[in-house]
Amino acid sequence: MFDKSVKELGNALRHKEFSSVELTQAFLDRSKALNGEINAFITFDEEQTLAQAKVADETLLKGKPTPLTGIPIAHKDIWCAKNWITTCGSRMLENFRSPYNAHIIKRFNDFGAVIQGKTNMDEFAMGSSNETSWFGAVKNPWDLNRVPGGSSGGSAAAVAAGMTPAATGTDTGGSIRQPAALCGISGLKPTYGLVSRYGMIAFASSLDQGGPMAKSAEDLAILLEAMVGFDAKDSTSLNNKQVDYARSINESVAGLKIGIPKEYFSNHIAPDIQKSIEQALKEYQKIGAILVDVDLPTSPLSVAAYYVIAPAEASSNLSRFDGVRYGYRAPEYGDLNDMYAKTRAQGFGAEVKRRILIGTYVLSHGYYDAYYIKAQKVRRLISQDFMRAFQTCDVIMSPTTPSTAFKLGEKSSDPVQMYLSDTFTIAANLAGLPAMSIPCGFDQANLPIGLQLIGNYFDEAKMLATAHQYQRVTDWHLKKPPLTTA
Repeated sequence: MFDKSVKELGNALRHKEFSSVELTQAFLDRSKALNGEINAFITFDEEQTLAQAKVADETLLKGKPTPLTGIPIAHKDIWCAKNWITTCGSRMLENFRSPYNAHIIKRFNDFGAVIQGKTNMDEFAMGSSNETSWFGAVKNPWDLNRVPGGSSGGSAAAVAAGMTPAATGTDTGGSIRQPAALCGISGLKPTYGLVSRYGMIAFASSLDQGGPMAKSAEDLAILLEAMVGFDAKDSTSLNNKQVDYARSINESVAGLKIGIPKEYFSNHIAPDIQKSIEQALKEYQKIGAILVDVDLPTSPLSVAAYYVIAPAEASSNLSRFDGVRYGYRAPEYGDLNDMYAKTRAQGFGAEVKRRILIGTYVLSHGYYDAYYIKAQKVRRLISQDFMRAFQTCDVIMSPTTPSTAFKLGEKSSDPVQMYLSDTFTIAANLAGLPAMSIPCGFDQANLPIGLQLIGNYFDEAKMLATAHQYQRVTDWHLKKPPLTTA
């Protein structure tokens, strides 16, 4: 049961091999058994979860299910779900119970899926290792002494460990793709605006995008169909024609042009990663794809631009957490200003404070033009580089990360080194392009390696088909971590 894909579980439910209640209970039991070691989940609510599963079983009996009816899905704790505690990994929201559903939660509910629980994450999605959570670090199932990546590390670890069939994540600078790579699963960041941000607790509004995380590209296609849809409550939501991602997944890659950017292949990549990426590209050539060189000359500036733009937007978005309306409030204070200061000092962790301070600085008088405006100009240049590249190729491929999972605490005292973990993923967010990571090998320490695919705007179907064809001829996505608990 725990090794089956979302598609296989859906077929089994429709053929009445087991009920949604039985399936959901099994995953709840496994999650609770493993969570003490991995710390992938923050919140379970078995009563709400099993009530949804019972409704799904009634739908299955009526004979009109969707591919997700009765499937338990874990949600990153950045998504508001009605009557669920929604913490965003922070002390600031430790006891916040959402009064409404995020758009994607409503979409999954409409598709008959079951909310299995809320997964751990870097505080307010700020981090690359899932060590900044108020609820403790998440452990990588492949090696419990290593990080799973962040900020969607809880979701990635839960899928990798077989604690859930699939999960949602969010990606601001690589926070779906990087943990997917480090945990050996598949994860996709859609085109900006394709998935509604309504009900997602905001970090950087022009960069945040929700997406699915699962074992395979085929599962991602099924999940993405549920997540995509116009939402009038999100001013950046796009009213695009609905695409049948699951049906188009079997398209051939014969003649597909894969762009290889030299800027993403440098001495900074670990040798094992370089070798695995080269082998993956050879596999693509065997099934008919064509490799072409492309130039992305401004992409090396993406990390610098991101760490001006993202903190600037975060400093604005997080100003709402002041102890007045909801969330944590300092127990002792003098006047109103003292309450603000103590609440934010006590409620936010070190990384969140660091980014708020950076963001406030770059938006301040005298520095706005020097930093923020220049970063936005670089952002436009990065987008233009991609547009030129897509004139000669269909999809761009690169490593997802420069290294495999690093040890817990290894980079905690060096924020710059931590930020460089996302060096290959950030450019796609700045440009608003769809991108994904799929497993493509292991290093000498038996840690997963991820292959990144970047597509043109709204080319999710082509990107998913490209990933699926690779997974048809390889088995990296089927590998399971050596768990210490049954």
